[in-house]
Amino acid sequence: MPATSSKPFTPQEALEFMQRMWNPFGMPVPGFTPPGATAASMPFPNPATMFATLDPAEIDRKIAELRVIENWLSMSQNFMQMSIKTLELQKASLEAMRAGVGATEPARKKNRTNKDGD
Repeated sequence: MPATSSKPFTPQEALEFMQRMWNPFGMPVPGFTPPGATAASMPFPNPATMFATLDPAEIDRKIAELRVIENWLSMSQNFMQMSIKTLELQKASLEAMRAGVGATEPARKKNRTNKDGD
């Protein structure tokens, strides 16, 4: 069995362990500033900002933002459905008018021929 170390596992060692596990070749990750480097030299924004926060107020703010977006999308969907239904009604009305005109056409021709034959 390997000997256990009496030294406690520090947070810095935990961070280094995770960095070696996620990036075993030591390639620079855009957005994460390596120790000793300045943040201004990094060309990309910090990807750590994409991870969830542990602040409940920030989470509530994000939920409220997403609910606003959800409501806006729902309203847009309702407008789109209303537009589609309006066009469908317009199409049905035009077809009904054409069918009515088509049904009266033979009667008109018959009336014209009867008037001409009198």
